[in-house]
Formats: sequence, structure tokens, C-alpha cells
Amino acid sequence: MLIRAQFSQAATIRPGDIDWVASPLPGVDRLMLDRIGGEVARATTIVRYAAGSYFDPHTHSGGEEYLVLSGVFSDEHGDQPAGTYVRNPIGTAHKPFSANGCTIFVKLHQFAEGDNHQFQIDTKAASYLPTADEGVSILPLHHTPSEDVAMLKLAPRAGPVTRHYPGGAELLVIEGTISDQDGDYPVGSWLRLPPGCEHRISSADGTLIWTKTGHLAPDVLGKWTSLA
Repeated sequence: MLIRAQFSQAATIRPGDIDWVASPLPGVDRLMLDRIGGEVARATTIVRYAAGSYFDPHTHSGGEEYLVLSGVFSDEHGDQPAGTYVRNPIGTAHKPFSANGCTIFVKLHQFAEGDNHQFQIDTKAASYLPTADEGVSILPLHHTPSEDVAMLKLAPRAGPVTRHYPGGAELLVIEGTISDQDGDYPVGSWLRLPPGCEHRISSADGTLIWTKTGHLAPDVLGKWTSLA
């Protein structure tokens, strides 16, 4: 299965652009943002758990990274409310479920070898750092030589903020709306920007964005580029 698998091309999904797809487990549905593979895949997905639904126990052969968007996501290690960012490296395992329902943004099979730091961060309780841009603050979440993950917060009327992405970027709008030269992106919008692009964003009412940069460079994508 190939879904928006040409990583040299920009891709944008706003709420309502694509349909939810049922997973093999009852009560678990998915918005497939990009994907190479079947049930075992290099995948970027928004997953919705109905109350009482669960996934079977599984091992992360390629690593798992996720952000809880709403509700409470749980496994045998504990409960993770909205705003929790989690990294489960290659070889970790769990049985996820949600007692009352939740939605998460998850990336699978995208860990580099040696990226083995397992952790979680409560992004709602963490302190943001100022940036060189007025009205813009950042919460770094994870760094490796091939990627940076962060939460970016723009105050009302902040921007335009210009970023250059030699290794590409992904953005997920968590709160508010962002705008660029091509339009507006409300909560739930996902943008994938190819390597070498420049992006200028602003926000009239303020926004919170999850960002990942650097990971779309051809040498980082490696085997996945040839499969697509």
C-alpha cells in the first residue's frame, strides 16, 4: 500500500479531506496520512480509539512515536492524557487501549538505529523557550543528527515566521489556525514539506503546532524512498 509516499512532494491534509478507515480491531479507526506497507508499514496516521477499544499486544520493530490529541490513551505502563508525547524505540512492546476513547497522532517504523531513548513528556505542563521571532516559543521534544521534534507556539498575530527546511518538515496543527501563502490550516491539519523548501507561517488568533524536521532528507529515508 502506497499513500502519499513520494516524499519529495508536498502533501497537505485538512480535516474532512480523507475518510476514516477501519483497522483490523473493532472500534479503532485511522486517517492514513502517508504510508508504505500493509499492516506493518512505515506510516504516519491519526488513530481514533472508541471507548473500551484496544490493540493486540505488539512489538515495535521499527519504533513508535505518538502524541495524544484528545482523551486518554493507556497501556500496561499507565495512562497518557491529551498532550502527552511518547517515544517507544525499536524492540519495545505494549498493549494499548482507551477506557473512554481517545485520538492519537502516531508515526511507525521511522526510528534510526541507535535511537533508543524511551520517554514521555507532558507537553501541557512543560515550559516553552523563547525564540528569535517575536511571539514565537518552542518546546524541544527530541533531537538526533537526522531529526528534530518540537512543539511550536505562536501568539496571536505572530509572524510571519520564515523557516528553511533542508531536510524537509512535517507540521500538525494542535490548536488554532496557521496561514501561509497557500491558505489556512485549522486544527487537525497536517502538512508535509519536501527537503529544501522555505515556509512562511502566521497566526491571527494564536496556534500550537507539532513539528518534525530533517527526517525527509533522501539519505535519512533510505530504503523507504526506493520502495515508494
